[in-house]
Amino acid sequence: MTSPATDRVWLITGSNSGFGRELVDAALAHGDRVVATARRPETLDDLVAAAPDRIHPVALDVTDPRQITAAVAAAIERFGRLDVLVNNAGRGTVGAIEEVEPDHLREIMETMYFGPIALTQAVLPHMRERGSGAIVQISSMGGMVSVPGFGAYCSAKFALEAASEALHGEVGPLGITVLIVEPGSFRTEFGGARLHASPENPAYAETVGPTRAYITSVDGTQPGDPRKAAQAIVATLDEPEPPLRLALGDDAVDALRGAHEARLAELAQWEERSRAAVFDGD
Repeated sequence: MTSPATDRVWLITGSNSGFGRELVDAALAHGDRVVATARRPETLDDLVAAAPDRIHPVALDVTDPRQITAAVAAAIERFGRLDVLVNNAGRGTVGAIEEVEPDHLREIMETMYFGPIALTQAVLPHMRERGSGAIVQISSMGGMVSVPGFGAYCSAKFALEAASEALHGEVGPLGITVLIVEPGSFRTEFGGARLHASPENPAYAETVGPTRAYITSVDGTQPGDPRKAAQAIVATLDEPEPPLRLALGDDAVDALRGAHEARLAELAQWEERSRAAVFDGD
């Protein structure tokens, strides 16, 4: 990473709302410069007006390869380098696996898996050449824990975390940091107007119904503060040895710890049978 004393250049996807907007503010407060992106760059006008010399707005649909190439080029042309990529763009979705529309599942994967991977691939040659940089993947506690109704969303986050864990081992020796951020329930638009709800099948009323009821009623009352989350991400990148994963929020810490403990217990319970599946005598 660049030194905390040196201003960094960020490219943040989904800068117009939620974690993205708060990260823009946190980066500016840190003294950094930002390429702020959104599908509709006019939604960034107020951010640009606040710091026109340090914010460069760019139109970016993360599912469009041409816009990805153009956004990375614009960052380097405007500020001369790119230090931090934040893959943040995404949306909430709820529905049982049987209920999820195939086209919507593909859209979710394009936005929250294929798009981030394509952006990562686009910035890595520049970061490798400089021998520094950071890739910040905004995942979720749903990147490690999946519950009924969130299978589509969590599948994209699980996939992103798997790729990012491999990436960590690949680019760490080249001077590039990978940080997977796993927020819990925060006051973003995840459960608001942009939430996609797949058509309901009454067969899943008892299993997915509670998830639907929760996510449609919680908007605006979530315990997590996006501003503090953004500040935590910036501060973590200042650490001499940032972690691979950063959970954010009480619910994320509790859920992730519980999931890890349950997996360890299950592994131990079935260890004898698992170890028996080998050739005898070898």
